[in-house]
Amino acid sequence: MASHATQLTKSVAVSVQGRTAGALARVLRIFGPVEQAEAGTVVLLLLNLFVLLFTYYLLKTLREPLILATGGAEMKSYAAAFQAAGLVAFVPAYGWISSRVDRGRLIVAMVLFFAATVEIFSLASLARVPYLGFAFFVWLGIFSNAAIALFWSYASDLHGPESGERLFPVIAVGAAAGSPVGSKVAERLFAGGMSPDEMMHVGALLLVVQLALYRIVERRTRGTRRVERAPLASGPGGFGLVLRSPYLRLVAVLLILLNLVNTTGEYILGRSVVSAARLAAAADPALDVASYIGAFYGRYYFWVNIASVVLQALLVSRIVKRLGLAGAIFALPIVAFGAYALVAAGAGLAAIRWAKGAENAVDYSAMNTGKQLLWLPTAPEEKYEAKQVIDSFFVRAGDLLAAGVVFAGTTFLGAGIAGFAFLNLVLVVLWVTTAWALLGRYRSLCVTCR
Repeated sequence: MASHATQLTKSVAVSVQGRTAGALARVLRIFGPVEQAEAGTVVLLLLNLFVLLFTYYLLKTLREPLILATGGAEMKSYAAAFQAAGLVAFVPAYGWISSRVDRGRLIVAMVLFFAATVEIFSLASLARVPYLGFAFFVWLGIFSNAAIALFWSYASDLHGPESGERLFPVIAVGAAAGSPVGSKVAERLFAGGMSPDEMMHVGALLLVVQLALYRIVERRTRGTRRVERAPLASGPGGFGLVLRSPYLRLVAVLLILLNLVNTTGEYILGRSVVSAARLAAAADPALDVASYIGAFYGRYYFWVNIASVVLQALLVSRIVKRLGLAGAIFALPIVAFGAYALVAAGAGLAAIRWAKGAENAVDYSAMNTGKQLLWLPTAPEEKYEAKQVIDSFFVRAGDLLAAGVVFAGTTFLGAGIAGFAFLNLVLVVLWVTTAWALLGRYRSLCVTCR
């Protein structure tokens, strides 16, 4: 009798779990083709990424008053340069740890390290430590690159090319949604009078929640992982892996070109906004230029975030399903070419705003998904170590190159907005050429890894 009751209880539990998974799968299919058996893990990964991006944008909003109030805009510019140097030191340390612990412990160590560091910054804020804003700015740049790269390394560890191409666009909805929510919550907390050190406690708590989500996924996928949970093999390190692999070199070049084009485009938009603000102030001396610029960017970022969420939720999965990786990585350069052709032809601020907004929305959705799909056919060492190098050092290298381009263009060449737009058109052609070569190698790797 007791045995029959136990069996009945188990049958009811399995039935309830099946109905729950079925309901989750039906909801997720709004965003992409998720199978019932995958639904629970996909939801957990989506929530994990949502919490991570929520945390990052909460702390990113917090960093602005910290650095601007203590060091000004000049200090902020110097801190951006120091981020690259910090990443050069961080990446080898990360590689050393990853070769000595399994991936489960690597994740625990990294997330707890970042949570503890946030708490240290909170104590430093209470103690009014000098140059805190500068140090926090540098740290946050390292955190954003390392933590997001670690998440996608883990996600690509769980999935092969077939399931990854289906599920990554759905999982990435978490990033698209977490970013604006984090910014808005930070705004409300500031408006409610919460201090920076108190907001740091919130950030640390959110990282603990993210770690709990990682552990739940670990339990769900134990025994079904595509790779063994073991320390990564000792080897040439992240930089060595990138330099010796033709595929990874192309990934690095692609991201450098992407960031070079995007950052130069941000300069074009910023220069256009400043010119428009000065013209408006000349016509109306009572106009506050800073308020004009702030209002412009407030509207601009709002609509970019809305567009990126819509694209990620409703279109990206369908693009990848129909066109594969090609649809994800070619969408952005096509949009960028059209945007900068419009600017080069002499478009005004209104057109530049919408063109650049479209570029950023596609970057934050389709291209962001495409960048993660590129790692599906790579080896475990490449997923964890080389990805950290490319997503941190090489991405920042693109930003630094863009700063050099702007300096040279304005100081020595006297280039105007149209000149920078024309340069971006040339760079987009190089970008497309690199993407085409990369796509061929990706397909070859996918054939061998299946």
